[in-house]
Amino acid sequence: MTALPTRGKMVNSFNADSMAALDPARRAAVERRQRLLGPAYRLFYQNPVELREGRGTRLFDSQGHEYLDAYNNVVSVGHCHPHVVQAVHRQLSTLCTHTRYIQEGILDYAETMLPSYGGRIAAGGHMMFTCTGSEANDLALRIAKHATGKRGIIITEEAYHGNSDLTAGISASLGEASPLGEWVRTVPAPDSYLGNPDALGQKMAEDVTRQAWHLKRNGDGLAAFIADSLFSSDGVFATPGVLKPVADAVRAAGGLFVADEVQSGFGRSGDEFWGFQRHGIDPDIVSMGKPMGNGYPVAGIAVVPDVVERFGRDTRYFNTFGGNGVAMAAAMATLQVVRDENLQANAKAMGEKIQSGFRSLAARFPGIGDVRGAGLYIGVEMVADRATKAADADAATRIVNGLREKRVLISATGPRANVLKIRPPLVFTDADVDWLLRASAEVMAEVLA
Repeated sequence: MTALPTRGKMVNSFNADSMAALDPARRAAVERRQRLLGPAYRLFYQNPVELREGRGTRLFDSQGHEYLDAYNNVVSVGHCHPHVVQAVHRQLSTLCTHTRYIQEGILDYAETMLPSYGGRIAAGGHMMFTCTGSEANDLALRIAKHATGKRGIIITEEAYHGNSDLTAGISASLGEASPLGEWVRTVPAPDSYLGNPDALGQKMAEDVTRQAWHLKRNGDGLAAFIADSLFSSDGVFATPGVLKPVADAVRAAGGLFVADEVQSGFGRSGDEFWGFQRHGIDPDIVSMGKPMGNGYPVAGIAVVPDVVERFGRDTRYFNTFGGNGVAMAAAMATLQVVRDENLQANAKAMGEKIQSGFRSLAARFPGIGDVRGAGLYIGVEMVADRATKAADADAATRIVNGLREKRVLISATGPRANVLKIRPPLVFTDADVDWLLRASAEVMAEVLA
């Protein structure tokens, strides 16, 4: 039923074997990039995409070829949304400085956002701002360790939470060559395809309790459990409610619950504004990132007051660029677009249409084992055999690259590298869905024949 994991590998990425197939101009561009940026940078697709311009859900290369972006959650309200562009330009033309001065922008944003979390954060919580989701998760865990006096962190087995030293150490999906932190423990994600769908939350809570005990038995204890509410890098699992017993288990072990909303927040799930709200939990800390500024680097956390109280008393927090005026203008404008254009409802409607379309394709192609997700975060699991549920990572890779040749951009995820990952901007339209499904049908007819 299972295959060896592909941790640390970008199965849909460009590699040296693909170089010979490139035209001379593309090969020269790739070689220049490798020479100037070095070996750590990766390119998507066996035939890399060169981009010059973006508008809404569409991207354009230097020849004017149009691509459908069904992958990019960073520009959550679409590439170069004019309301965000104008807000950033206006503020950058006025003032851009740090948070040690009184400025209305950061206060207006925090005041607008805090009620959206509900629970204890809405009742009296605080916001703190960073530049990236990695920084936000790093800060969340610093605060959790300070508040609990413990160092242990529990994550899911394929988690990705960032690329700072601390967050890389809690990002198992980076691969075995990127070691986890000394006090980091992992638990399986609530796999609704391979696991028992009626006991996902209970099993996960038991796993967390067991790992918390091991942390204590080895001389420390649990500071925090952190999870992406849609389990994006674990394979996209969207069963609501599974994190409620987990949160109870975390609290019973003395730890804090950190909801990583970098991927699943800001209305993407369609059901709720925040992914954790689908699970009926009241987190101690919420972290945000990528989609918050529609491409401008802004991120942050929301935290209950008693958790951050001692941290604020004993130390201080300052971030030169986190929360600056331009960042706050981008964040506020993005939030306004999400609400004014009713993008949460759009995510729900377009997501349901995409899932329905792929379920129709599953009736034609037995290689589709499962279609799941919430809103505009969808996973399509490719299998070699529906009965055994054996993964077909090769088919997933070929489909992703086949769609790229039809100028439709998606990716793949999961420990078996066999789940098509579809997470377009929230402004996806009916026409976009039709293009995605039509191209997918054509590629699957070739790959799965």
